[in-house]
Amino acid sequence: MSRIGIDLGGTKIDAVTLSAGGETLFEKRVATPKTYEGVVAAIAGLVREAGDGSVGIGAPGSSSRLTGLWRNANILFCNGKPFQHDLEAAIGRVVKMENDANCFALSEAIDGAGQGYGVVAFFTVGTALGGGLVVNGKLVVGANGEAGEFGHTALPWPNASEWPLLPCFCGKTGCAEQYVSGTGLQRDHLRVAGEDISSKEIVARARRGDARALASLQRLQDRFARVAANIACVVDPDVFVIGGGLNELPELVEHLPPLISRYSFSGTAVAKVVRAKHGEKSGVRGAARLWD
Repeated sequence: MSRIGIDLGGTKIDAVTLSAGGETLFEKRVATPKTYEGVVAAIAGLVREAGDGSVGIGAPGSSSRLTGLWRNANILFCNGKPFQHDLEAAIGRVVKMENDANCFALSEAIDGAGQGYGVVAFFTVGTALGGGLVVNGKLVVGANGEAGEFGHTALPWPNASEWPLLPCFCGKTGCAEQYVSGTGLQRDHLRVAGEDISSKEIVARARRGDARALASLQRLQDRFARVAANIACVVDPDVFVIGGGLNELPELVEHLPPLISRYSFSGTAVAKVVRAKHGEKSGVRGAARLWD
């Protein structure tokens, strides 16, 4: 049976149809509409084009187990809406719906960089910091649908330069994504170096040997290692898989294991860190695999 996946993002919506064997039968991308009704209609239209098959949808945020309403999405107009119910009504089929970072994690665990490992912890490092956890090929979502929200764990072992802790959109202070993300890198560089430049430009300057940009990148690396080591204290994954817009940085993949080890409980733990195999396609592929 074919499996249809939809990945909703802030600027685009991706669709894919996978065969039973995992081959891509259909792909399409459209711009994300600016209204809730527009998003529902756009997703329904993509599903119709994608053909017959099961439908899985990945989106920022998650569904409340208490109310059934969508919550914590950075696409703000989706919050407080019966998102899954409205999509099923528009599509005319039962759908499975999950957080977009969880879909990334599932895809990479099944046939990506985490294939063959029992416990896979996934980070997507971009504008924000997302996460997901897969154990023995099964996505761990938790009793309240809030498992794997690594970006909203507290930044571990903050040092003097990180106080006072930064506020987060979730209403708490000190969340990891305020520090470990493209936004966090840009904000930190502005605070320390006094330069309001993009994370991409910070990386470019660091590659050219700019001392201030290099120091900002090293602070990002150290903070990410602390976050990963904190996760290791809870689940000690077989592998960390890194995706998202900053995953091309060796500082956040190849160079990270010894720093994670330094912050581990024993100080000697061996961490395996790999780059996501499917890149930006992991999200939509994982949504299609929600029915596996």
